[in-house]
Amino acid sequence: MATKKVEIVVQPRPAHFVGDGFRVHNFIPSGPRLDMKRMDPFIMLDYNSKFNFGPTSTPRGVGVHPHRGFETVTIAYQGKVEHHDSAGGGGVIGEGDVQWMTAASGVLHKEFHETNWAKEGGIFQMVQLWVNLPAKDKMSKPQYQAIANSDMANVDLGENGFIELIAGNYQDQKGPATTFSPVHLMNAKLKSGGKAEFDFPANFNTGALVIEGNIVVNGEEKVPTDNFVLFENQGETFTIEATEDSVILILSGEPINEPIFPHGPFVMNTREEIIQAFDDYNNGKFGYLE
Repeated sequence: MATKKVEIVVQPRPAHFVGDGFRVHNFIPSGPRLDMKRMDPFIMLDYNSKFNFGPTSTPRGVGVHPHRGFETVTIAYQGKVEHHDSAGGGGVIGEGDVQWMTAASGVLHKEFHETNWAKEGGIFQMVQLWVNLPAKDKMSKPQYQAIANSDMANVDLGENGFIELIAGNYQDQKGPATTFSPVHLMNAKLKSGGKAEFDFPANFNTGALVIEGNIVVNGEEKVPTDNFVLFENQGETFTIEATEDSVILILSGEPINEPIFPHGPFVMNTREEIIQAFDDYNNGKFGYLE
């Protein structure tokens, strides 16, 4: 199999706040190399790099807001998030856990630092990824997958470390998340000097975010902490070697190859569908959430 080469290494953009609880660097969409079409089905990636929140009795976060047409995937590395949606989903995302919310036809959603965690404060580190839905599934019923860290498949790489599987496959093991199109999502937790090989179809849009540590890709491309690697859509295999203990989020997905028409919290296929989404939201069809 041919090597999947690095197309570009992207440094984090200046951070901005989403609400008052999420200080994020936006990687997707950002410029022509990481726009929604290029990264399809991954249409947004916000990275809350390590940030120290002080203690508070009023948890920080984001108040009630709508979504339609895609899925939100929240991966907790440090800190805890409490969330609720108008379809009845909700709970606490603890360290190492994942919340996979299928907004689909529409939900109202809110997310805040978990109450007891907020009282103590501390280092907060998360990723929120938006995964697009095929047109045929955009108006399906909302659903929710609470994926505890203990539910994830772990692929032991011996002295190299291990792979923590959220969705898709690695070495014949499968992650617990169900997806509407082929998506691979996993954390590579490599020890210093540890190495792992990955194999995805050439046409899958593939990237990696260095959450912790420093890595070398394909034996030549150095990628430091908080940087994102975009791979070319040629070749299938690439290697990652950690030059210190490292955590790397790997994402690879088959492009849906349908029109993408985004507007704020809605991602549909046409302008008319966006107008309908706003009408439905304003007419209370997304349910109710305090």
